Amino acid sequence: METLKLISIISAGALACMVVTGAAAGEKSCEKRSNNNHKKLLECVTIEAVRAHQAELQLIADDNGGTRASGTRGFDDSAWYIGTTLEAAGYTVEYQPFEFSTYEQFAAEFEQLEPNPTNYSTTDFDGMTYSGAGDVTASATAVDLDLGLENVSTSGCEATDFAEFRAGDIAVIQRGACSFGLKAINAEAAGAVGVVIFNQGNTEERKGIINGTLGESSNVGIPVIDVGYDLGVTLNGRTLRILIDSAVVITETLNVLAESRFGDPDNVIMAGGHLDSVAGGPGINDNGSGSAALLEIALKMAKVETVNKVRFAWWGAEESGLIGSTAYIFDPEFGITQEEYEALALYLNFDMVGSPNYVFGVYDGDGSDFGLVGPPGSDAIEATFEQFYRAAGEPSQGTPFSGRSDYSAFIQVGIPAGGLFTGAEGIKTPEEVALYGGVAGEQYDPCYHAPCDTFDNVSLKALDVNSDAIAYAILKYAMSTETINGVKGKGNFKERKLAMDAEKGKMFEYSGSRLQQ
Repeated sequence: METLKLISIISAGALACMVVTGAAAGEKSCEKRSNNNHKKLLECVTIEAVRAHQAELQLIADDNGGTRASGTRGFDDSAWYIGTTLEAAGYTVEYQPFEFSTYEQFAAEFEQLEPNPTNYSTTDFDGMTYSGAGDVTASATAVDLDLGLENVSTSGCEATDFAEFRAGDIAVIQRGACSFGLKAINAEAAGAVGVVIFNQGNTEERKGIINGTLGESSNVGIPVIDVGYDLGVTLNGRTLRILIDSAVVITETLNVLAESRFGDPDNVIMAGGHLDSVAGGPGINDNGSGSAALLEIALKMAKVETVNKVRFAWWGAEESGLIGSTAYIFDPEFGITQEEYEALALYLNFDMVGSPNYVFGVYDGDGSDFGLVGPPGSDAIEATFEQFYRAAGEPSQGTPFSGRSDYSAFIQVGIPAGGLFTGAEGIKTPEEVALYGGVAGEQYDPCYHAPCDTFDNVSLKALDVNSDAIAYAILKYAMSTETINGVKGKGNFKERKLAMDAEKGKMFEYSGSRLQQ
């Protein structure tokens, strides 16, 4: 791998564009003391410091063609910035290199030739990552659709769905029930020359374009695009043209892991998020928000003598199919050993925590909102975040374990998991506007996977509140995992006392852009 290089310290000009609000402990005080309780830690984890890390990531992207994607110098510089900053604070840092196939898309076109010729723009469709290349024109044939709200589409998940499909056509497939890669593989096996996958439409949130991936291992050889629900339902029987010009190359990237100096190595808590952006943008919300918050929390916890070992993770190649975190769990070369697996008490995931048109989403560990129950202990993690939002006087809502972020490998092997998510390409509802403000009918993140996901693409309130929520949960579990695995903490960090304190009412008062106890 090309030698990693630390970029320059953040410029005064970049800092000048920040919104500076609220009071906090002096920086020197925060650096010198052990922030070993929630009052001190949350006082020191400031929105200004988190934004400074985001500004640094923006500068890195600016110096590297507007991207921080894994396999690029922009990612390497991001990883080196995270790692060297943590090493200077006293953490043991490990860089875990691994190879992966990276997908490069040079051109994508989609048009309807008959009837009503229409040339669609890239706001109407997206070439799916790891699509095959090709330029095809054919009639479109729908495959086992189930339309309307609350549908339970399994379109394209079984080979039998294509029993009446005519070879040489373009398959029109609906999202739902199985991976995009499996749908495309089945279509290609049935003789399709191209595939259009449209969003499921079972809820209002699942109607936009998908921005999906077929996955690194799909090996699909035909062009595959995705479109929104409303367009997808119109395509059956139309004559379509799809062009994808792309290539797959093998490259190298890495995970960055940082471990605390203190704590029981036989009872480890992990907190992580992906560091890479998509190729087409700097990724300052996705996921410079989670990455920056985790970095600042780690720095402010560097002197805390935790009861449990704390391991922070910044994953590589998430945008290419969760590759870094999956390798950490499953790769026989550098994945965790059985002993390390048994020591993992829980995993917390923070992927997009400052979306401009945000909701406060908490992963649905108990399955009460979406039906998919996390491993035992995930319900307690969900309750911890819900407890924080109640104490802060903020609303929150469940978000599903959809498998789209780095918690996926952890829950597959039974490790309790949880975390926060402020929304991506989903559409904000009027009911959510009543709770959080914002704009109904627009994406939670209008710049999701786009060049405009820059330093300005953030809700300061959401990022500030969530930085404190993340700090609250990490410190809590660093001191006690009693509700997860029965390992008790000590003193003020007994689980029962924490719950009682929060349930007394507003443990935090929100003023300006700070949560203060």
